[in-house]
Amino acid sequence: MSARVGSRAIHDIDQMLDGRDRAIIQLVADLRLMSGLQIESMFFQVNGHESPGAASRASRRSLARLSSLRVLDRLERRIGGIRAGSNAFVYAVGPIGYRLIKRGPHPFYRQPGPWFVAHTLAITDLVVKLAQASSDGRCELIQWQSEPMCWRTFDSIAGRTVLRPDLYVALGVGEYERRFFIEVDRATEHLPTIVRKGKLYEQYYRSGREQAASEVFPKVLFVTPDDIRAGAIISAIHKTRSLTSDLFTATADQDALDVLIGGEE
Repeated sequence: MSARVGSRAIHDIDQMLDGRDRAIIQLVADLRLMSGLQIESMFFQVNGHESPGAASRASRRSLARLSSLRVLDRLERRIGGIRAGSNAFVYAVGPIGYRLIKRGPHPFYRQPGPWFVAHTLAITDLVVKLAQASSDGRCELIQWQSEPMCWRTFDSIAGRTVLRPDLYVALGVGEYERRFFIEVDRATEHLPTIVRKGKLYEQYYRSGREQAASEVFPKVLFVTPDDIRAGAIISAIHKTRSLTSDLFTATADQDALDVLIGGEE
């Protein structure tokens, strides 16, 4: 069992951190999990180093240091197995990190299961891709909210109801703003479950709460493993007469970025 770290030690660790360290901690906290490669893509761009190899080495050194300080926690399981290298490590905010960013005591923590890790990293990957697209000038990433910030509460027949998207994004593309609620689908749920989630979005849409706050209702995008699954979801939604089918769309993961920024839909 780890010894409790006192306030003086927390202060000393805080003094060791630079702006990039703090940004890494904050982003990992917001997204819950990030892989080493995702962190490298966001914070160790090649144009800031002599070569891609130098950027990768700098990332590994930084993550090893933050892990040794318990600012970040490195999960036991790697994605892609041990042969995938150190970039395959997955990171969460550690107990020291939580205290540094003023989020209170570290929550009860145990190693998350493989489904949770895969699902959470898929959400993170969308945010990383959108940030890169924004950096490249393909869009403007105006806002994004992960769970639970993207959840919406409204009144329904059942009483106080909570809609729980995986992600909300607002993008500027040319003169237009594109908004989405995103559901990352891993093809593990039966289609009737997807339709029930669609009905919850329909209830929220009909409540008018989102439109009152921001004038428009975001498109609901299901991001799926492949085109077959995407087609099955759209077909199930279109067959459900109680759903406003124009609210929904679905795409394979490989095409998600193009759909989000309007290149394909």
